[in-house]
Amino acid sequence: MKTKRREIEGVSLSFLDVISCGFGALILLLVLTKVFEPVVLEDTIENLQGYLAALQEDLFNIRGETRDLNREMIRKEDLQVDEIKKLTELQSDLEALQEQYEIVVRKTKVNDTIEGRLTIAKQTLTEEMQRLLKDYQRSAQDDTIGGIPVDSEYVIFIIDTSGSMYTNAWPLVVQKVAETLEVYPRLKGIQVMNDMGNYMFSQYANEWIPDTAARRNAIVDRLQTWNVFSNSSPVEGITKAISTFYKPGRKISLYVFGDDFSGRSVEQVVSIVDRINRADAEGNRLVRIHAVGFPVLFSLPPRYQASAIRFSILMRELCIRNGGTFVALNDFRLF
Repeated sequence: MKTKRREIEGVSLSFLDVISCGFGALILLLVLTKVFEPVVLEDTIENLQGYLAALQEDLFNIRGETRDLNREMIRKEDLQVDEIKKLTELQSDLEALQEQYEIVVRKTKVNDTIEGRLTIAKQTLTEEMQRLLKDYQRSAQDDTIGGIPVDSEYVIFIIDTSGSMYTNAWPLVVQKVAETLEVYPRLKGIQVMNDMGNYMFSQYANEWIPDTAARRNAIVDRLQTWNVFSNSSPVEGITKAISTFYKPGRKISLYVFGDDFSGRSVEQVVSIVDRINRADAEGNRLVRIHAVGFPVLFSLPPRYQASAIRFSILMRELCIRNGGTFVALNDFRLF
């Protein structure tokens, strides 16, 4: 007898399906909830702000370093410019020294040649010549040194303080003033003014500077930096010196130092000086006028030498007419 199989009920299978689907749905919800969990934005924002602050701090540090580097670069550039300037000046000084050295060498050779010739000439002097020279005595009436009369008791320097003189010939001017003072061991009075009549020492305006060793040193020291305006015309200084300081019985010599004459008429200046420095019955003037010419402008092309030529003509004429001597130097530089 065959056994009958029990048929599976449809209701039981449907229940299991429902349960399985529900359980699967729960699992799916749990998975989806875990995967799409909300991200915490607050921590991310704080991290970004900290990173931004760090970047800003680095930027400020870089800017500070950049400024320091720029300042250092500018300082080094300035130092480089200074070094280049010093190098240029040293190069110029070297060239000037080389030029002076060559000049000294040439002059030394010339002096050696002259000295050799003088030695030969001295050796060839006869006994008669030596006897005559031995018996020679200078006349007591001879009051000249180098052709310049030095019989005065008062000396007034009238110095051209223009730019051409001060820039080019001033060391030699100082030396010549000192040498002139040495020619007069003892004076009753000294005065120094520029060609426009401005006094070197205002405290001695219209008065004589006492002749002492200290005053002589003070004159030479002050002269080294004495730079006042000048119109390169000695007329004002000469007329002021004569009208202010001349008195009967005073033996006065004026020493005019200059390099050019800016005026147009030499004759007019000569006439003015003639009226002021009038001559007596014997032709003697109130004061002597000497002059020293510095050939500053003669180192320039001929078209710039007109005022220097006028100065030479003027001072030579004034010296001849006023009992003095005009000395024209052959160089304006001091070696």
